[in-house]
Amino acid sequence: MTDRSATEPLLVGTDLHLSFGPTPALRGAALSVEAGEMVAVMGASGSGKSTLLHCLAGIRLPRSGQIHYRGTELTGLSDERRSALRRKDFGFVFQFGQLVPELTVRENIALPLRLAGVGRREAEAKAAGWLDELGIAGVADSRPGDISGGQGQRAALARALVADPAVIFADEPTGALDSTGGEQVMNLLTRAARESGAAVVLVTHEARVAAYADREVVLRDGRAQLAEVAR
Repeated sequence: MTDRSATEPLLVGTDLHLSFGPTPALRGAALSVEAGEMVAVMGASGSGKSTLLHCLAGIRLPRSGQIHYRGTELTGLSDERRSALRRKDFGFVFQFGQLVPELTVRENIALPLRLAGVGRREAEAKAAGWLDELGIAGVADSRPGDISGGQGQRAALARALVADPAVIFADEPTGALDSTGGEQVMNLLTRAARESGAAVVLVTHEARVAAYADREVVLRDGRAQLAEVAR
């Protein structure tokens, strides 16, 4: 029997449809990403970018269409199995970091490992490595409310990377930062993804952020016509 995962892209969404009440969000959207590739999904506000990302990550289920990750169809998995996949194989970076305010920066970074059953000492030791790597070791024991936006976004990036994900989903990861902070985060994300071989699905409306990607696509009105942007 042929191993589909060996011949197909790492992650593929095909003919995805999803509505919120009477409002269509996705109308046949499609996207694929190869291992080690960074794909930027661009589009105006309300075009369905974040909804597409959430479907590809198994956070939301489309009304129709298919999503394959390493040859496995995600929409047929139980909530429990999709949650396990997000803990073990997927990493997430959102616009405002979404760190847990009650936890320290170190504990936030270690959280995906702890949820996956890794012991506290081992999880926090690995978190410490990313604290050093991203230059935020000095705020390891601080709460998210006591650090800068740039430090918080670096911590969110470390949390996304700590479990060695195969796919990183980044939804407007620089949206809450100034241009300097945004460049720092994108440089770190690009370098970390290249070194680990992770695929990245990057949602942004900023051309300067999308320029970091290997490939750019444009989503319009949630439709399947994803226009390739010349590089």
